[in-house]
Amino acid sequence: MALLAAKLLMFLFVISGRSGSADALDNCVFLGEEEKNSLYEDGDVVVGGLFPLSRALRWMQTMTFAIKEINQRSDLLPQIKLGFHIRDSCDDIPVSLRASLLLVNGQPESVNGVESLGKHNGCAAINRTVSSIIIGDAASGVSMALLRSLGSFHIPLVSYFASCSCLSNQREFPTFMRTMPSDTFQIRALARLVSYFSWTWVGVIGVESDYARFAIQLFLQESVQYGVCAAYTYFYPVVLSQHALDELMDVIQVQRRNISGLQWIASEAWATAKSLWEKSADLLMGTLGFAIRRAVMIPGLKQHLTSLSPSHIHESAFLAEFWEETFKCRLNGSVNSHSHGVDSYLDRPLCEGTEDLGDVYSPYSDVTQLRVSYNVYKAVYLVAHALQDMSNCNVGKGPFLNGTCADPKNFKPWQLIHYMKRANFSSLGEKINFDQNGDPIAYYDLLNWQKRPDGSLHLVKVGFYDASMLAGRSLVINDSAIQWPNLNFNTITMAFRSVCSDSCPPGSRIVRRKGEPICCFDCVPCAEGEVSYMTGCLRCSEDTWPNNARNLCIPKTIEYLSYHEFMGILLCVASLLGACLSISIIATFYTYKDTPLVRANNMELSFLLLVFLVVCFLVGLLFIGRPSDWLCRIRYPAFGISFALCISCLLAKTAVVLMAFRATLPGSNVMKWFGAKQQRASVLLGTAIQVLICLIWLLTSPPQATGNTHYHSATIIIECVTGSEVGFWCVLGYIGILACMCFVMAFLARKLPDNFNEAKFITFSMLIFFAVWVTFIPVYVSTAGKYTVAVHIFAILASAFGLLFCIFAPKCYILMLKPEKNSKKHIMQRGK
Repeated sequence: MALLAAKLLMFLFVISGRSGSADALDNCVFLGEEEKNSLYEDGDVVVGGLFPLSRALRWMQTMTFAIKEINQRSDLLPQIKLGFHIRDSCDDIPVSLRASLLLVNGQPESVNGVESLGKHNGCAAINRTVSSIIIGDAASGVSMALLRSLGSFHIPLVSYFASCSCLSNQREFPTFMRTMPSDTFQIRALARLVSYFSWTWVGVIGVESDYARFAIQLFLQESVQYGVCAAYTYFYPVVLSQHALDELMDVIQVQRRNISGLQWIASEAWATAKSLWEKSADLLMGTLGFAIRRAVMIPGLKQHLTSLSPSHIHESAFLAEFWEETFKCRLNGSVNSHSHGVDSYLDRPLCEGTEDLGDVYSPYSDVTQLRVSYNVYKAVYLVAHALQDMSNCNVGKGPFLNGTCADPKNFKPWQLIHYMKRANFSSLGEKINFDQNGDPIAYYDLLNWQKRPDGSLHLVKVGFYDASMLAGRSLVINDSAIQWPNLNFNTITMAFRSVCSDSCPPGSRIVRRKGEPICCFDCVPCAEGEVSYMTGCLRCSEDTWPNNARNLCIPKTIEYLSYHEFMGILLCVASLLGACLSISIIATFYTYKDTPLVRANNMELSFLLLVFLVVCFLVGLLFIGRPSDWLCRIRYPAFGISFALCISCLLAKTAVVLMAFRATLPGSNVMKWFGAKQQRASVLLGTAIQVLICLIWLLTSPPQATGNTHYHSATIIIECVTGSEVGFWCVLGYIGILACMCFVMAFLARKLPDNFNEAKFITFSMLIFFAVWVTFIPVYVSTAGKYTVAVHIFAILASAFGLLFCIFAPKCYILMLKPEKNSKKHIMQRGK
């Protein structure tokens, strides 16, 4: 390594002399070993190429094919001929650096092994063989080393296979572009893939290298958002010994060292590596992996690849080696110095010169999986389209200083990179463009490793990942086309499960296990009123409640006593029935208003009482339906005032009975103090106090409608709150005071002599009234929602019906069925 470094320093020293005088150029001397492994063709613009030719001969040939194809086109660079200068990078940084410096500075004719269409003498040949752009290299590490060396000269580097996301840093690598997607997109695709199948418990294995460690770290970070975590992460050495293999299998923790039946997910690095199939077919069957986009066909490439003949390759070491290894023969005068086969090179027969690549199978001529080759093809066309855009520049409107344009045949490298960054073209039906980092829009084929009947590998495309689509639609998979490792599993519903803990059911949340990965957890039910949301619980709002599955907040049930439910209809009918009965009794009394029975017990108060009873029955309707503020402020005062009127009337009637019998005593003139005017005044006075109570209540703390969510968690009870409990109980208490006074007076008058003593019926009606309202209080306090309202309406109707039937039913009986008793004589008889 020290020797290689010394050679590079000497070579750089000679290069620095190029910026000196003409004498320095004439006297320059090339230092370094002769470079034999190169391929050159002259042109107006010479495109450099770096390929690891030991495994990438087809890639190199694809570059020469694309350049020759462009030169034959009349619509692309018609005035410019492209040339190429291709060297072997050997997948080695020092070799690649030396080769790149030769590409951008040239090599004199005196060095043998350079196949050129033109001969040049001395160092002056450097000016005619330089490349202003390099297509390469395959490896990310090599590409970074080249960029750091050539970056000061602004030489554009277009890689066809370097995928490290670190190369997207335009501050550090401003002259870098690539036709290979960044690993950032591959990592996103892999994370989406495991998420698609709900695989949250995965093992991650990679080679021991900085590149692999960086990529795996990014994958783990990306997959966390999908709930994926690593059961283990293991890095194996580049040279996999038996001891390292044993450690790996111990990590995987498979009984009896049987690691078949596992679902393998391949990164792009080996998703199309058919060589692995030959040794591990049963193990790798069903593998899923992403591969870079495949060109269905590059027209003419197959013929170009197979057109090689001994006359073309005789003087090229890497072509000669390929030819001899393919046909197991020796070329006369071959520059190939070694063999990769197990047989002796010298024992091979001489090549006959009739060998044809079209007669044998070779990975080199196999164009069914054109992936990296397609990237090389697009890289060449990127340079061509950038030069075409440069040629189309109008002087005075150019992108450079003072609107100048660049000369497509004599440009500066930084001028070319300007156009390359803005390139936008189509290649074989695919739109090619690049983002601000010089990366192409990522597209990967999802491949499934399937076994043909003959045991060979069949790479089947079962989906794709397109980074240009929305995140939720970027991954498309044909589930039915997948062949799983176990042949019994042939549908997505039977695909492998890989979880540490099963997903929590709806209505529960995740509780992490201390000291374990995030995929390992316990499930704890959500509290009442909460729904499961992602990994936790979310409390529903005041007006919503969890559904039965407890995964969604739904509007709470609205509860109030409605006209549309059975109980509401029943109470409404009862209210109307009571009002109609009262009105019919009013009509009956009016019909018989001149009869002794109707006139005997203060006819005016009877009519008033019946009217007020109609109001009491109708007040019950105010308690049915959806409450509102104005309805709440009407129903309670209406209830209190209507019953105050009724009880005040009864109180006045009872007082009339008592005073009427007092008036029959000798010398008594009490009736003149309690005539019709005084009776009406007593009713108004008794009611006025209730009106005053209600007025104070409404002005201080009025009733209002509210939604009660405390009694039933899943129900919003729309109800009228009293606003002031004191106000409500004062209204109810005052009615009770009037009723007590009425009961006492009626009880005292119950035995007065009269065949139809109304006091007895008033006493009985008051007993019913007390029974109803004494029962109402505890039931009212202990119920909630619409049942509280129903109890209130029932109490109103029951007490109103009690008054109606107890006081007026006996009179209606006589009026309608016993008219003979409707006489003054019968009424004045002493009751028995």
